[in-house]
Amino acid sequence: MKSGAIPRFALAIALVTCLVLLVQGVGWALVAALALVWGGTLWLAAARPPETPGPAPRRSLSRDMMGELIEQSQTPIIVTEKKRIAIANREARDLLGSHIVGQDVRMALRQPEAVRLLENEADGTAIVRGLARRRDIWRVARKQLGDGLAVIEFVNRTAEADISRAHTDFVANASHELRTPLAAILGYVETLRDDVEQLDPATAERFLGTIQREARRLQDLVSDLMSLSRIEAEKHDLPDELVDLTALVERAARDGAGAERAARLQLQTGGPCHVRGDSQQLEQLVRNLVDNAFKYGGEDEPVTVALDCTNGAKAVLRVQDRGDGIAAEHLPHLTRRFYRTDPGRSRASGGTGLGLAIVKHIVERHQGRLDIASTRGEGSIFEVRLPLTALEETPPAG
Repeated sequence: MKSGAIPRFALAIALVTCLVLLVQGVGWALVAALALVWGGTLWLAAARPPETPGPAPRRSLSRDMMGELIEQSQTPIIVTEKKRIAIANREARDLLGSHIVGQDVRMALRQPEAVRLLENEADGTAIVRGLARRRDIWRVARKQLGDGLAVIEFVNRTAEADISRAHTDFVANASHELRTPLAAILGYVETLRDDVEQLDPATAERFLGTIQREARRLQDLVSDLMSLSRIEAEKHDLPDELVDLTALVERAARDGAGAERAARLQLQTGGPCHVRGDSQQLEQLVRNLVDNAFKYGGEDEPVTVALDCTNGAKAVLRVQDRGDGIAAEHLPHLTRRFYRTDPGRSRASGGTGLGLAIVKHIVERHQGRLDIASTRGEGSIFEVRLPLTALEETPPAG
């Protein structure tokens, strides 16, 4: 039906109804009023334009609803309206400060890379350094929503960069450590081959001794690298072997001291105590700590190895030397790979620079804690705490 056309069927019904009312004696005035109302209604209905189906109107999220959606996200997110920050979730407020809401987003971020991204009205990403701290790295992504709104997401890439840098440093340090003994070995071998007829037996014996020492150092370095790699590969697998820690510490401490230093070893252990652990790794931990204590302690001073299993739910292993001590600025870095406080002394004593890194990773795998304390002129104390296990406990399900 076209707009403005009164439906004939409805008009016919109205006329018939009015005639019926007149025949039955209804007053003509009432019938006329009824016809007038009925006709006006039909005319209005015909005059209304027909409704045509169309897409449902778009519903826009309110600011409150949008804020609730992003508030619990673990990723910092802000919503801008005409380049001003309208919404910032909890992570974004922690990163940039709670005062940023209402600020110009370019003033809130301030980094040139971020400002260039925000000046552009199109979607895009940028890598921003030093956003909150000097060495942090963030990937900033911007998405336009229309009506002047945009969502900006911040993804922290600092850990990935640190891992990449650590791998690069590790390869560089390992290459250097391997190249040094190899160069010594090759140099002395070439000298022996070139001047074998001119060298007296004493000099040749000295050269061979150097070659043997450097070869053992190379062997120790490769062995420690393999140990560290294996420990890191297993760091998420909790060990479930029931270990008598008292017997293990006594055995490993004597091995670490060796026959030539055994007289200076002071062992202080009590009754048996047990932990869930990897016996080979725990023995390596004790040997490394004891060997380090003898290498860097006083030449004729004793090394004390004490095990206390009466301290609540923890077994406490303490290895103490009486050497020159370690400066405070070095203590946080001692467990880094190839870190040395005195490189010359470390290499002369046969150290690989990996002993304490191995100790740290073994302690972490056993859910323990490593503490290092040192006083210049008095010596150092390395303390390891491991969770105790009652004998009646059953191994965890595999």
